[in-house]
Amino acid sequence: MKNKIVHIYTHTHWDQEWYFTSSRSRIYLFNHIKNVIRILENNDDFPCYLLDAQSALIESYLQWAPEDKDVLFKLIAEKRLLTGPWYTQTDQLVIHQESLVRNLWYGIKVATDAGSSMALGYVPDCFGQGGNMPQIYKQFGIHHALFWRGIADNTLRETEFIWQGENGDRIFAVQMPWGYHYGGLLDETPENMATFLNEKMSPIEARSDRVNLLYPHGFDQAPVRENLPDLVKQFNACDDERHYQISSPLDFLEALEKESANDVRILQGELTEGKHSRVHKTIFSCRADLKLLNNEIESLLVNTLEPVLAISRSLGHAYPSKIIADIWKLMFYNAAHDSIGGCNSDDTNQDIFFRYKQARDLAVNLLELHSRLIAIRTQREHDYTFTVFNPLTNTAAPQVTFEAWLPGIPFTLRDSAGNALPYVIEEQTDLTSYVLNQTIRLNPGKPYHQPEKVYRTKVTVNSSDLPALGYTRWHLDFDADGASKRVTDNMLVIENAFYRMEVEENGLLTINHKTTGKRYERQMLLVENGDDGDSYNYSPPRGDLIVTSEGCLVSARRENNGLNQSLLLDYVLKVPGNLEERAQGIATSTMKVAVHVTLQYDDIIRFTVDVDNQVLSHRLCVHFATDILANVSYADQLFGVVARPVQLSNALKVWEAENWHEKPISIEPMQSYVNLHDENHGFTLHTNGVREYEIVGDNFDTISVTLFRSFGYMGKENLLYRPGRASGESVVATPDAQLSGPLSFAFGWRIYSGSFDEAQHARLSKSLLTSFPVYQDSDFLNGRLRFCLSDEQRTYPQEYSLLALPDGPEDALVSVVKCAEEGEGLICRFYNPNLNATATIPALNNARYVLLDEKTPSQERAALNPNDVQTLYIEIV
Repeated sequence: MKNKIVHIYTHTHWDQEWYFTSSRSRIYLFNHIKNVIRILENNDDFPCYLLDAQSALIESYLQWAPEDKDVLFKLIAEKRLLTGPWYTQTDQLVIHQESLVRNLWYGIKVATDAGSSMALGYVPDCFGQGGNMPQIYKQFGIHHALFWRGIADNTLRETEFIWQGENGDRIFAVQMPWGYHYGGLLDETPENMATFLNEKMSPIEARSDRVNLLYPHGFDQAPVRENLPDLVKQFNACDDERHYQISSPLDFLEALEKESANDVRILQGELTEGKHSRVHKTIFSCRADLKLLNNEIESLLVNTLEPVLAISRSLGHAYPSKIIADIWKLMFYNAAHDSIGGCNSDDTNQDIFFRYKQARDLAVNLLELHSRLIAIRTQREHDYTFTVFNPLTNTAAPQVTFEAWLPGIPFTLRDSAGNALPYVIEEQTDLTSYVLNQTIRLNPGKPYHQPEKVYRTKVTVNSSDLPALGYTRWHLDFDADGASKRVTDNMLVIENAFYRMEVEENGLLTINHKTTGKRYERQMLLVENGDDGDSYNYSPPRGDLIVTSEGCLVSARRENNGLNQSLLLDYVLKVPGNLEERAQGIATSTMKVAVHVTLQYDDIIRFTVDVDNQVLSHRLCVHFATDILANVSYADQLFGVVARPVQLSNALKVWEAENWHEKPISIEPMQSYVNLHDENHGFTLHTNGVREYEIVGDNFDTISVTLFRSFGYMGKENLLYRPGRASGESVVATPDAQLSGPLSFAFGWRIYSGSFDEAQHARLSKSLLTSFPVYQDSDFLNGRLRFCLSDEQRTYPQEYSLLALPDGPEDALVSVVKCAEEGEGLICRFYNPNLNATATIPALNNARYVLLDEKTPSQERAALNPNDVQTLYIEIV
């Protein structure tokens, strides 16, 4: 009588790019799926095969083999070829929450349309598991998860557990302690087979007392083992203790869940321990240039383009769903764990860059088209009219910078009510002949305004209130000059209603917080040091030299343009040129850093940091000191906030003795902000692309944010922070990853009084990451410059609001407003970003509660607990 059931799930883990390019991967994928189809078609004893749970592989194959669609869909419908629920094997820690949700939505749709989507959160190789994944899985009908990285045996000796999300939702989960590739090699020699099986199964049985055991068979780009059914018969013949069978991984989890009943432990939140499986905790700053692009495009898609398209469809324009799908799918390819990590060859990272470029170009032009379709149908009384869009669901009065084509004469900018708006001209270039020669007059007899001069002009405006999720009109009045003038001087103090800031003699900043009267010195310290790491891990050199910006200020001036006050600070840091110089304590190179510190009318101190990077293998961070001696930090995660210890003290005591794969460091990811606070006040750094932070200082009172790190090889061995083998290919040089040349970063620093929840950090981050499109409606611009469109009847009102929602501290935050993927409705997704307080969803007419899949009815909840998410489907009538 055999007392163990060994479920062999056979698969390939198919990285679509890595040290190889996506082109090479696709060629070999084509050959691989051809073989899979042939083997499954011709061998009924081969019950199922897992194609890495990413349905993009199916789409990729069918682009080149449409003749195989029927047989492929038949195998998928019969659940012999397993695919979905992912579109690509995405990261979970640094991509936008909507990117992850859409990845599942499109992944499930592609797989379901092909016949069946596997309802399993299968994540074989992602570098850690996000804390809110259980609820996200459940809202897509997925109640089980199987993954490799993120749990140490100190935390979980067995392999199975209940995984509880930050909101309390639970799913049944299994960790593969030795990875998806554990059983990739099978000894087929008859005389060795029993010994081989015992050697492979003994560690598994040591970690699990269950009857049902999992044996993963496969590895990266693994070929199908055509004789696997025969081998399984041989396994059963030579092993008296175990019964072997080819299973789907979901069948195994369901059997194990039934067997274990309630006899399992509960683990909660994110899983990022690197004892047995490297989670590469500093990958968040690798290829900072690409991560900045990712952040820019995700924000453009979610915060601006999709809401504007919702406005456009409500006015009668068709929703370009297939274009949006193509843009998102480009982003999904780049969100795959290696791709977003940047841990690739330079050739592959160039492919990633061009996908970002294509996605951004498509998004920008689609946004322009629909802004234009609305503008040219809106009533107009002035030759220079601007349609200004607010993608937020609340009224907003942002500072907006946009490009305009102006006649070069003084003007006052007025809103729809005739109020003058403060503005400043940042730049202007005379392009008269170029622009006017582009004009196309479809009806030459119709009069139109042709200016004598045309200047391409960059304008910054302090707007009046913009209608919620809608638009309004501005126009130029040439009767007076309303422009603010720029004044520059050598005074090194700026202030507004919230702060007074001054430059110290050593080049650092002192911030006086007017609300509390507190004075914070030694702010914005730039810290540069060596990076002996690779494309996966930052690791300090064994011989390092740390350089700071203290005493390195070479010029400073103040600028006041009537809208903003700014400090323009130039630093020159003497730094080692490479690791060899650094080990010798030699600094022969210079690094120029220009910092622009700006105060507007709100309580955000805005920073832009421009670096001329000519140094090799190093890291640049920026430090902000607080008066809080922290035990934990706070940052946003998928649909919520996570608290993390500032130091992993217990793990640090044992990691070397226990041979951890990585040093347990507290360098952590954030979505858009990091925070330290107590009951009465706090400090928040809001990022515009930088995604990595650490709490440093003797008292853990300083927030350090990594601006970038650079390195020269994809993989290196024996790092201080990652002993042993290289994670990537050690022979692959990555000169592009040195990031030589100009780099630019933007972030905001905020000091506030009151509680964490009252400060509404996530709401503020969303506003900071939202752009407010402006479209100039002037007849002389209709032509080759923009493409020529026909005249339209102007029937739209001067102002319009599709949906207005409350935005107080007690109100749930809107993750996205978008057109429904199916049907004519509007999707409005809410979540609770608070630590403690519930958040209220407003009552909306013609709305029904649905899950993240946008169709399955959900229990109506007027109040959300922290980290909870709820989607409403709103019928537009």
